[in-house]
Amino acid sequence: MTAIYEFEGKTLCDTNSVLGEGPTYDPATDTVWWFNILGKELHELTLSSGAKKVHALPMMASVLARIDSKRQLLATEEGLFVRDLADGKLTFYAALENDMPENRSNDGRTHPSGALWIGTMSKRAENQAGSIYHVASGGKVTKIFAGISIPNSICFSPDGTIGYYTDTRISRLMRVMVDPQTGLPSGEPIVMVDSMEDPGGIDGSVCDADGYIWNARWGAGVVDRYSPDGLRIARYKVPAAQPSCPAFIGKDADRLAVTTAWEGLDETARSTQPQAGALLELGVAVKGVFDPAFVI
Repeated sequence: MTAIYEFEGKTLCDTNSVLGEGPTYDPATDTVWWFNILGKELHELTLSSGAKKVHALPMMASVLARIDSKRQLLATEEGLFVRDLADGKLTFYAALENDMPENRSNDGRTHPSGALWIGTMSKRAENQAGSIYHVASGGKVTKIFAGISIPNSICFSPDGTIGYYTDTRISRLMRVMVDPQTGLPSGEPIVMVDSMEDPGGIDGSVCDADGYIWNARWGAGVVDRYSPDGLRIARYKVPAAQPSCPAFIGKDADRLAVTTAWEGLDETARSTQPQAGALLELGVAVKGVFDPAFVI
């Protein structure tokens, strides 16, 4: 039986993003980064001081990966770019789908090997228009899964031997064996969780230090926790119907943040959930794992 918990967390940042996504944490600077995809913004919050910055971007972006103390990798609708932390300058790194301008980036995460998995989707969310790519050092891009409508839930077991992903439109969490040295799939994906009949859809996920998957369930206003064998063991309510992605934060990776969105909500729905679009903290005890740096 799934244990259900009321929200006991807090709002970390009440800047209401149309489509908050792609949260990650830099332990060196105690900083949470996330995107407002449709607003073309990169958000920065220093936990220790509460200092907040919003960086305007020239294109839609959705995933940030640390490179080193001076650089970040951004996945955008126009490909992959290296961002300089000092001045925000973007330098082109690699193409994703330069022959498909109607697509944009969506969910992604860095594998323990230092490679990146990044998903793409149609800007109009057309069926099966997206893919998931593996990006290795030197900018080598390999398509690993195709025919995906809304790629999400990209995350990895702590030892890097298992990868997870979903197509939110069909809400099946997939499990695939992965080469821990390269981050490339070494087997065929199988369905680990089939939740097509449940309200909402599987959105972004992150894997904790014990191999449990924390999943933001879009449209259901909850974050679910799954065991490594696919059993939903806990459900945590959040005060926003559209949570999009969780991330481990804090110096010990023992806190869980989650982005949310108000995209598609009418005025009535927004008035009943003023925290829609905010960055929330779940308020749970968790042993997390930091996202590794991207090996450029």
